[in-house]
Amino acid sequence: MNSFNKTFLPIQNYKNRNWYLIDCKGQTLGRLATTITSLLKGKVKSQYHPSVDTGDYIILVNADSIIINETSKHYLVYNPGRPGHSLKIKNVSDCLPKLTIERAVKRMLSETESKRLMRRLRIYNDQNHQHQAQNPIEINISNLYSTLQ
Repeated sequence: MNSFNKTFLPIQNYKNRNWYLIDCKGQTLGRLATTITSLLKGKVKSQYHPSVDTGDYIILVNADSIIINETSKHYLVYNPGRPGHSLKIKNVSDCLPKLTIERAVKRMLSETESKRLMRRLRIYNDQNHQHQAQNPIEINISNLYSTLQ
């Protein structure tokens, strides 16, 4: 039997999850959301496989100071089926930054992924968070991939 042709596949109950801390100060929403999505899925890991969940936990701090396009709008539907009353249009700058970040990340994931992976995303509006016990690894988005390798 040839041992060179073995392909490594991570097992289903993968337990090697890291905690990452990302500072949102001065970050744009789209670039931040793509980074968060790849970390939640585990795509930056060398043992990534699409059928196995190898993603990590993410803590976002300073969500209030994220850079958002002022002309963007949220289209919110309340009471569907009532013509003229159900669609509400709000400016993104008027909504909570937590809602804006969650919507951006959730819409980059598939429906089944979003139900499972959004549980691992923690968003805080200021510098304080309650996950010091997990020893999160602080990440600078600009040099993300050189940090994780």
